[in-house]
Order: sequence, then structure tokens, then C-alpha cells
Amino acid sequence: MANSGGYVYILASGRNGTLYIGFTNNLPERMLQHKTGKGSKFAKQNKADKLVYYEYYDYAQQAILRETQMKKWERKWKLYKIEETNPMWEDLSLSLNN
Repeated sequence: MANSGGYVYILASGRNGTLYIGFTNNLPERMLQHKTGKGSKFAKQNKADKLVYYEYYDYAQQAILRETQMKKWERKWKLYKIEETNPMWEDLSLSLNN
């Protein structure tokens, strides 16, 4: 497990809505959890279930460090990161291989 990869991801309730940043080693499975209300309590309460951004790392520890870093970012930096790669705020989970 120590050498397995991982993802850091951002969920949103909608364009410029509530944001949630998380880590997982299985993004399709984690998104299914979020979509069915079994992910994080915060994301469920705030209806943040649209995958708007993610990064993959070869080592889970790298993704965890990145998650910690991103959670400290100002909101405008997070919005810029999303807009940079997903300007239409599309739900990227729809294109994941389950």
C-alpha cells in the first residue's frame, strides 16, 4: 500500500459554490461514495458532489501532502486551479472509469 498512488480532488456544490478537498487512492469508488451520500459529512451537508478538479500522484504520501497544502490555499487560488483546467465546471466524475 505504501507505494500505491493517490488522488487529491476538489468537489463543488456548483459553479463558485461550496468546495471540498479530499484524498483517495481510488477516485471512482470515492466518487460513488460522495454521490450516494456516504462520503464526507461536510460534502453531503453542503451538496458538494461534483468532481471539478483532481490530480494523480504515483505515491499516496505525495497526494496527502498536496491535499494538506491545497486546504491552506485562499479560496481564489482554488477557484483559479479549477478554472484553469475545467472552465465550465463540468462534473469530471461522469468520465471516470468505474
